[in-house]
Amino acid sequence: MTALRDLHKHDKPREKLVAKGVEALKNEELLAILLGSGIQGKDVRKLAKEIVAMLDKDFEALSLNALCDIHGLGIAKASQILASIELSKRYLIRSNKRITDAKDVYDELKSFTTKTQEYFLVITLDGASHIINTRTVFIGTLNQSLVHPREVFADAIADRAAGIIIAHNHPSGTLEASRADISITQRLKEVSKLVGIELLDHVILSRHGYYSFSDEGLL
Repeated sequence: MTALRDLHKHDKPREKLVAKGVEALKNEELLAILLGSGIQGKDVRKLAKEIVAMLDKDFEALSLNALCDIHGLGIAKASQILASIELSKRYLIRSNKRITDAKDVYDELKSFTTKTQEYFLVITLDGASHIINTRTVFIGTLNQSLVHPREVFADAIADRAAGIIIAHNHPSGTLEASRADISITQRLKEVSKLVGIELLDHVILSRHGYYSFSDEGLL
């Protein structure tokens, strides 16, 4: 069994980290530091490379059971790896903007209030209401046949979003919801229940402010 302390000085990831900084380490070197040692017949470097191969193949499918299927990786070390990844995710998410109300949506999408065409947008959110992504789904006059639920929820599903907020601008400046706006919202609300991704709000934007379906009790 080869531990980090048994490696040649120039092969030691910890010493490389101290000398050159953590950014200089390869993925398997970062994992080798987390692992600390290998097992009989498989040194720490080989074990780390096998884990990296798994991460590269399907990072989203990573699980405790999948990691434990790697020979030489027990529950303790597999748990350390999962915990490190989850902790990193949580701190990275912190840097993302969080949507707490319609005013946050308006501030995020304010640049669309001056557009001369209508833009239909979808904001995908995680379980803590942090923005995952903001996408333009459709440009032009809105009607129910053009704003298809498939286009609205496809990226949300890919993002593994917990919820979405839809929004569109009214170039005319009016903040009243049209019959088409209401119809589209109701349709997407029904689909949201089927796919398990909550429709949190529909916000209409204009140069005069915003209108929130949620605030008006229409969701």
